[in-house]
Amino acid sequence: MLTPEQLIAAQKTQLNALFGLTSKAFEGVEKLVELNLQVARTALSEAAETAQTVLSIKDAQELMALQASLLQPSAEKAVAYSRHVYDITTATTSEFTKLAEAQVADAQDKFGSVVENATKNAPAGTENAVALVKSAVAAANNAYESMQKAVKQASEIVENNVNTVTTTALKTSQTARAPKRAAA
Repeated sequence: MLTPEQLIAAQKTQLNALFGLTSKAFEGVEKLVELNLQVARTALSEAAETAQTVLSIKDAQELMALQASLLQPSAEKAVAYSRHVYDITTATTSEFTKLAEAQVADAQDKFGSVVENATKNAPAGTENAVALVKSAVAAANNAYESMQKAVKQASEIVENNVNTVTTTALKTSQTARAPKRAAA
């Protein structure tokens, strides 16, 4: 049986975990807001600069050249922005995962202690039931660990794919710009 002190301690632990997760969520949102403000500030500055340049254009050929010169950096900026958002999201998710894993490990330890105490105090003749409970707990722990490994592997695959796509997009962007620079 759990004592009131044990229940209160468990509730305090859960509350601390909740506030820890909330804090990490706010940190992630803060970083996203900061990134978006930086992007908006930069976009506003570049829009003003582009407007000034447009006002000084004398013919259609200059306008076409300006338009072409604006497209390529935009693609690179979009890739860089997406990468920053992905990095912030990944870091926040990683923090959530660490806290969740710590909570699960703590719960497993406590549950293991409860099962151990129950098996020590089990009446004679219940050895088969005790063995069944221990086996079920071990199977549940193994299933959880397997799931954790699968999620980590999937996360690594996604990370590698994002890195590959980002690298490819940047190389394509730079390759597309290279002939224009050589021609200019």
